[in-house]
Amino acid sequence: MLTDRNQQWYFLAVALLVGYLVYLLSPILTPFAVGALLAYLFDPLADKLESWKFSRTVAVTLVFFVITLIVFGVALVLIPMLEQQISSFISHLPAYFQWLSDNVTPWLNEKFGLETDLFDMAELTALVKSHWSQAGGIAQSILSSVGKSGMVIVNWLMNGLLIPVVTFYLLRDWDIITARVGELVPRPYYKTVNQLTTDSNQVLSAFLRGQLSVMLALGTIYTIGLWLVGIELSLLIGMGAGMVSFVPYLGTIVGLVAGVIAAFMQFGDINHVIYVLIVFGIGQVMEGFILTPWLVGDRIGLHPVAVIFSVLAGGQLFGFVGVLLGLPLAAVIMVLLRYGHLRYLESKLYGKENEINLSKKSAVTSQVKNQEPEAPESQEQQDPSEQV
Repeated sequence: MLTDRNQQWYFLAVALLVGYLVYLLSPILTPFAVGALLAYLFDPLADKLESWKFSRTVAVTLVFFVITLIVFGVALVLIPMLEQQISSFISHLPAYFQWLSDNVTPWLNEKFGLETDLFDMAELTALVKSHWSQAGGIAQSILSSVGKSGMVIVNWLMNGLLIPVVTFYLLRDWDIITARVGELVPRPYYKTVNQLTTDSNQVLSAFLRGQLSVMLALGTIYTIGLWLVGIELSLLIGMGAGMVSFVPYLGTIVGLVAGVIAAFMQFGDINHVIYVLIVFGIGQVMEGFILTPWLVGDRIGLHPVAVIFSVLAGGQLFGFVGVLLGLPLAAVIMVLLRYGHLRYLESKLYGKENEINLSKKSAVTSQVKNQEPEAPESQEQQDPSEQV
């Protein structure tokens, strides 16, 4: 029979072993991680269809069909538009650098005394020509690595084929899998684990479903607003700002800077810059007062620095899988840290138990004092009629 301390070491060893296995298998976990995320996201919709007397397989098939239509529809609409805007940006890049060289460089020299050739097209052209002789070596290196990169292409194709299959089967058996995992939890810890799982599910639901909805809504608002202003790169800037808005204010800052630069280079007046400021101001107001309270609420509580760190740390440790799972794992870790913080405040190490015992002892002492019989009155204070 394992003691409580031995059980704690046992669970810690199991957790470390699982983490090490995830680290070793991270190159092949991408389709399974993406499939698990998609199954988690769309499980409530499948449960809703199942409550309408559909079988689980039929419900999952309908959900999967709708997901496929949405993905292909968005891809057919957005990919050509993004390709066109990226090509337009690349073709106008020399003009942008020329404008920066004619306007920003003199301003930096006048205000701060900085002399820089960072935006000088002549310098950039000379730099390209000086390294042009290495182009043959670079091309040869690229061609020689095609054989090695062929396996990478095959892996991407396999992941693209595996993700729908994994998503379908995980979504079909999601309730069974969660029930079986719940049966493995030791009964003495079931109540605590169930509470932590419920809290983690609320946080993950708020982030994965709510925050993704906010990102998509903000990207749509910014794109439509910039398109009405007349910005040529409206889709590229608007959707880019929306996709990085999971970090508070980062999407607004990135989109605002890019939108102002694009407006000033395209129109050369202050009026369109003001229009861009109005667009992002409206988006920020809608995010703070409508979108986030309605779609997310206040259940996440992740600090912006924690968001950035979790994404970077996940990518550094586990690659693309870590980027996908960084924020969800950070949300779960936040729930566990809150639980650990409460347990610490109630522990002997913190001294809360001693404080409670002292307060109880003080209360008992005061109660005993209140119940002590009063001392008899002195002879002088007795009633004269009772005196002999």
